[in-house]
Amino acid sequence: MSHSESIDPRYVSRPPVRPKKRRNWFARIIGLIVLLFVLSLICIPLLAWGKINKVDVMPSGERPADTSGTTYLLVGSDGREGLSRAERAKLHTGNAAGQRTDSIMLLHVPESGPTALVSLPRDSYVPIPGHGKNKINAAFAFGGPKLLIQTVEGVTGLRVDHYVEIGFGGFASIVDAVGGINMCLPKAIKDDKAHIDLPAGCQDLNGPNALGYVRARHFDPLGDLGRVQRQREMIGAIAGKAVGPGTFLNPFRFYKLSTAGAEALTIDSDMGPLTLLKFARGMKAVSAGGSGVTLTVPVSDTNLSTPNGSAVKWDNKKATALFNALKEDKTTGLKST
Repeated sequence: MSHSESIDPRYVSRPPVRPKKRRNWFARIIGLIVLLFVLSLICIPLLAWGKINKVDVMPSGERPADTSGTTYLLVGSDGREGLSRAERAKLHTGNAAGQRTDSIMLLHVPESGPTALVSLPRDSYVPIPGHGKNKINAAFAFGGPKLLIQTVEGVTGLRVDHYVEIGFGGFASIVDAVGGINMCLPKAIKDDKAHIDLPAGCQDLNGPNALGYVRARHFDPLGDLGRVQRQREMIGAIAGKAVGPGTFLNPFRFYKLSTAGAEALTIDSDMGPLTLLKFARGMKAVSAGGSGVTLTVPVSDTNLSTPNGSAVKWDNKKATALFNALKEDKTTGLKST
């Protein structure tokens, strides 16, 4: 066949036609969701950090020496400042003026070993610098966080590294932000002064009921000692739920908790984000099922007669042994009470 002859196009070899790549939109959407999730875990805490109230509370002058581990002073304040009339009615806080401490706890996070959460009953009778002997919660009323830290350091010999405070409204908002806290009550609780009437058994407590649960003491034959046990139990339950996967995997709950927690907290100005995270992890360690221990400073008299009314007297020998164990970072031998 000559070159001049035409070639039948049917016999011409053609390159194969490649099908267009099908875009995997599902994989792209999943990737975008993962990216947004990771960004939320970074951006939401950064946003919340800017809303936390930071104050200069660390005392100057002579203080206990630095020790291993990190010791936080955790305070629950009963101040009504900043609460609207509707919020006071909802939380049943009353209209008392001034600020006092409904709960005082030391959280010691050691370099190794179990974390320890120690309650200091608010009616503990102790020397307050410049004010003689009085109930420990009076230190907060006399001189705020700085004087309270001085008082705690003086009676324990422990150096307080950081300070964390939460008020009435903030506590309730955090409980609501995590979707309530499940508590199992062995007996029904009715306390008119705390405005709670709770049946026996396991139940979810919302913010106002949880606040009443940790404030109530008049129904309890153990009084303030029974209350501090319930406070530790509740705080541990909140921490366990707040730092659990149910919060981090739920962007809406994570955002609500982060913003509620930021608006509720007051911390010392020396605390950074990583130190606050260490505090949160320490609180989770003392939650139910955690490796930490929770206890109350040993007492010898729960009805000590003083010029300032009935107070709590510590068992000095046992209390000193406890604080020395914390000071030396030896928490392994401590047992929950």
